[in-house]
Amino acid sequence: MNSLKIRLLLSTLVMTVVMLPIIGLTLSNAFERQLNVAMKNELKAYSYSIFTVAEVENNQLLMPDLLLENQFNINRSGLYALITKRSKETQISAVKSKVLWQSQSLLTLSLPAVLPSPDVGQTLISKISLADSRHLLYSFSASFSDNGQDFAITLHLIKDQRALLNALNDFEKTLWAWLLALMVVFVFVQIVWLLWTLKPLTVLSQELEHIEKGQKKALDANYPLELQPVTQQLNALLALEENQRKRYRNALSDLAHSLKNPLAVIQSQQDISASASEQLTLINNIIEHQLKRAQSAGQSSWHLGVQIKPVVDKLIATLAKIYHDKNLAFAVTVDTSALFKGDEADLMEILGNILDNACKAAKHKIAISVISSAKTLTIEIADDGAGIAASQREIILSRGGRADTYQAGHGIGLAIVNDLVSSYQGQLTISYSTVLTGAAFTLTF
Repeated sequence: MNSLKIRLLLSTLVMTVVMLPIIGLTLSNAFERQLNVAMKNELKAYSYSIFTVAEVENNQLLMPDLLLENQFNINRSGLYALITKRSKETQISAVKSKVLWQSQSLLTLSLPAVLPSPDVGQTLISKISLADSRHLLYSFSASFSDNGQDFAITLHLIKDQRALLNALNDFEKTLWAWLLALMVVFVFVQIVWLLWTLKPLTVLSQELEHIEKGQKKALDANYPLELQPVTQQLNALLALEENQRKRYRNALSDLAHSLKNPLAVIQSQQDISASASEQLTLINNIIEHQLKRAQSAGQSSWHLGVQIKPVVDKLIATLAKIYHDKNLAFAVTVDTSALFKGDEADLMEILGNILDNACKAAKHKIAISVISSAKTLTIEIADDGAGIAASQREIILSRGGRADTYQAGHGIGLAIVNDLVSSYQGQLTISYSTVLTGAAFTLTF
């Protein structure tokens, strides 16, 4: 959920899944209401046509044998009519309705014993079951005058709802099919639109990755106006950091030369004592150590990407010549895509010191393994020498440890290596190799 793309896609899907069904239900309900209104208007028109042919004489209802609407004349046509004597008690009388007349379409059908009886001039619409089918019942009460006396009747029109339900089902099937297709199209369009909208962020991420791997030095893609201030500030920051690092290293290099020359002059004096010469040598080593540590790019070089395999191959070729008399065998397992996110000189310093110590301590074999994952880089260098005792491991990595106090064949430059690794927020551990039985140096970044 930390991804903007996933959040936008989820919000789009939720809106689509929620809104389109709501729209479908709304349209379906509106269509059903319109069908019901149309059917009620149709029954109302039928009621007017029946009342126009109805007559009352001597307190008797007179109706023609056939009605103008032919459906009333056909048995079980789906459209039925009957007239009952209106009950004066309630809208729905508790007594059996007295049928005064019924259409020929009702000849073979059984009607409910009790039918609604609304007030005169009022309409009542309900639903009944007739012949195991749902029907709409339209009841309208009217009063005729016969010799000054009121003759109240209720006209009942019954309409089979199967046609309405079939039309409603067909509409709903078509509606939901189109809504489903619209949902798929809408989701597809939204995904394409979101990918196109977020493409500049993807390009920015790719360019930052290229800068991190050392393949580019600045952001040069064409970004939208909203991202241009960010990319310009990043480019300015990258350029400033690189210039500052160059100036810093140049200044430190000048300082190193300015200090080395006076020390060399003093050390060349013939009358200098042995203890003074030893202290001068110690000062010179300390200067070398601190200058190399200060010149490390460290975490400021996050945008410097160095491929490890060429560096390892170069170091092995050099060390094989230096220690050719030992006839060492190097077993190299390096992930070709492995990158050291730092300065190449720092990587050479780190691996060079460890490999040099391994060559001095090894009898015949040295193993180098480099494993790279999405978030971790692991480098292991092992030899088949005598190994390093646990009590000596912290000493040779400590800042104050001296090379001449290390176990034979190990420790030269390890204090510098430890400081360089720490500057990259990495970790250096020393253990016994399970394969070569000698010392194993493991670097984790």
